[in-house]
Amino acid sequence: MGDQEYRIALVGVGRMGANMARRLTDEGFVVTAVYDVDPSKAKSLSEELGCVEAASPAEAAKDANTVLTVVTDDAAMREIFSMSNPDSLLHFAKDRVFINCATLSPSIHVDIEAGVHAQGGKTLEACMASSIPQAREGTLYLMCGGEKTVFDQLMPLLKSLGKTIRYIGPAGEAAKVKALVNMVMNMNTAALAEGLGLGAALGLDLTLLREVFSQTGAASRVLETDGVDMQERDHECYFSAEHAAKDSGIALKLAEDLGVDLPLAKDTFEQYCRLKDLGKGDWDKSAIAELTFPGRGK
Repeated sequence: MGDQEYRIALVGVGRMGANMARRLTDEGFVVTAVYDVDPSKAKSLSEELGCVEAASPAEAAKDANTVLTVVTDDAAMREIFSMSNPDSLLHFAKDRVFINCATLSPSIHVDIEAGVHAQGGKTLEACMASSIPQAREGTLYLMCGGEKTVFDQLMPLLKSLGKTIRYIGPAGEAAKVKALVNMVMNMNTAALAEGLGLGAALGLDLTLLREVFSQTGAASRVLETDGVDMQERDHECYFSAEHAAKDSGIALKLAEDLGVDLPLAKDTFEQYCRLKDLGKGDWDKSAIAELTFPGRGK
């Protein structure tokens, strides 16, 4: 399938979805429609890209053959793929392929694949281990799950979105890997916040401390992305504390089902839930430092 043969709709055009739509348009793909539960987001993006502002998920899919979904959580995903919902994507599933990019419970992807297949369509999960700049630049790290033939069919489109594209296995398998990626990332973020917070309490030069961390066993990817932000209290959102709590929760549920105890993951989950309770769920995950640095608001 060539670029012009794809007719792409996006359902969920927040920070990630909107920048994926921009990237695909830049790459010569035809974006036919966009939809979001916040109509203002869809309206603004549709005007920018010159496509339809759909009033519902079903309307977005109507004139598309490929639909990317980037929604917030399990409940939102079930809603847009529910046969009882008159605006559901399932009403236009026949002969369409759905690329589902949100971080969800693995069972959701399995259920949706079955539901879409029953209506004559196909699905692929394309879990993203990247953030907003990578979505705009087409350098996402994509972990994909579903039928291998569907993965192969969509490769031209996936290559326009991602720099690294991994086929993990059947439906749900990529979501398992993504849950673990985010669980570990969140724990790393919490650990960094505690290290820098204790350093601040000790009166250490935090810039020096971060440099030493980067050259020793304390180094991490999170140190590169969040260290300065924690020090300077710059929590502009790239990956929200609310999403961190959700994703750690998904991993903990998988562990609970298997009888595996994850004390560090539990503590991290509770910290991010605390941020949400403090009204900081829409702050970046780096805001966990607000709970560890001396003199900061609790």
